[in-house]
Amino acid sequence: MSSLPAELIRAYAETEYRVSGDPGFVLRIDVPSPELLALHARLGVTSSAFVTACNPRSRPLPATENAARQAGLLEAIGKLGLVALPGIGQHPRGDWPGEESWLVPGLSLASAQALGTRFGQNAIVWAGADAIPRLVLLR
Repeated sequence: MSSLPAELIRAYAETEYRVSGDPGFVLRIDVPSPELLALHARLGVTSSAFVTACNPRSRPLPATENAARQAGLLEAIGKLGLVALPGIGQHPRGDWPGEESWLVPGLSLASAQALGTRFGQNAIVWAGADAIPRLVLLR
């Protein structure tokens, strides 16, 4: 059970999680991602997480604060010995500004949940060896 409103959970589930790169790709909740599967194989990992530090608990923050939070998240990812690919989470309707994010190959579910909680997030996106992005609620 989650304390989050059903409408917010639905919005997270509908959001497009865009990974930058050459080529970039889009992750969608519960939809297999051949691009993510190929990335896992190329990097020799069996999981990934798409995480952000922006707008904790869905409270909009100024861009400067979000940028500082994102830098802090990237530093925390680096301390885990992992690298991150830039991305952005954006709902197709555009009702909420896109949130700068990181795709972190090799991040375990427990570590992804810990980072999301540490940075005040309601949810994270995590994919295991099947490369199917799953919405993981943290509240």
